Amino acid sequence: MKTIIDEMLEKPHSGESKYTSKDFKPDVDVRWCAGCGAISVLSPAQRLMPELGIPKEKIVFISGIGCSGRFPYYMDTYGFHGIHGRALPIASGLKIARPDLSVWVVTGDGDNMSIGGNHFIHACRRNVDMNVLMFNNEVYSLTKGQYSPTSHRGQITKSSPLGALDDPFNPVALALGASATFVARGHDKDRAQLQQLLLKASQHKGFSFVEIYTNCRIFNDGAFDLYTNAESRDDHTVWLEHDKPLVFGKNKEKGIKLEGFTPTIIDLTEGGNSINDVLVHNEKDSTLAFILANMTYSETLPRPMGTLQNLDERSSYEDRVVEQIQHEVETKGIGNLESLLLGGSYWEIK
Repeated sequence: MKTIIDEMLEKPHSGESKYTSKDFKPDVDVRWCAGCGAISVLSPAQRLMPELGIPKEKIVFISGIGCSGRFPYYMDTYGFHGIHGRALPIASGLKIARPDLSVWVVTGDGDNMSIGGNHFIHACRRNVDMNVLMFNNEVYSLTKGQYSPTSHRGQITKSSPLGALDDPFNPVALALGASATFVARGHDKDRAQLQQLLLKASQHKGFSFVEIYTNCRIFNDGAFDLYTNAESRDDHTVWLEHDKPLVFGKNKEKGIKLEGFTPTIIDLTEGGNSINDVLVHNEKDSTLAFILANMTYSETLPRPMGTLQNLDERSSYEDRVVEQIQHEVETKGIGNLESLLLGGSYWEIK
């Protein structure tokens, strides 16, 4: 017996079978500030879409409120601009109702980590098959520079003139703790690497979360320079690649070694150390993913970039919904809405 998904996938689609990036660029002006990091994410996303081999009418971008909220307007696909913090429940409902669609959510650190935080952890937990791109600029930009859930303690903003007193969320650690199956981090200064991360996220069956460091030139300029500028990032970031040793530095002269569960730095130019001592990344190891995520705010360790975790043993939420409905149809029949509405489970108000 055919499932609902089978019937959807068999439906013919209109339009071209092959696209270029130009097919995903609408004829509208991009209204982000000059130099905004979001612009550097838009181009990789537009270039990625043809690689997916999916009809345009089966791709949807959904956003909340914030500078990131403009993203669906700049993608020539279906789109939905939601309300503050509510992009994820909208996307979840869409994916459950139409599991054949490729659903993308574009959100920000304020939209996703604050008012949308509860929706975020439950979307992670349910493992809804969607791709969530979170633009992290460590400040509320659209509302003119207040501190956000990822702002650092002591950060001077419009709403914290004496310095923020909160400690920041670590978004990748939060996603891991909420059981997200795919967790990664990239930044706006390396479009090629970012495009590969987005491709990898799209290929994952389940909830994919990609934190993207995006510079805000107006209200938090240079927040990530240490980790994104070409002259400094080699010494201050480590790229995570499955089955590859965690080495970093301009000449790959340093590596990460585990002492128990504690990551430490070793110098590979010293005689007592070798590449065999270096930790090899395993994106299927959730314990290792937590260890790496907790390096994020270390003052001595490099900041991890790339794919922290990519698990495939859990089914997606929408597949479970379809299976449950299919089981009921097979055992009890399709059912009748009129019979349900006129059934015995009701009361009369007099």
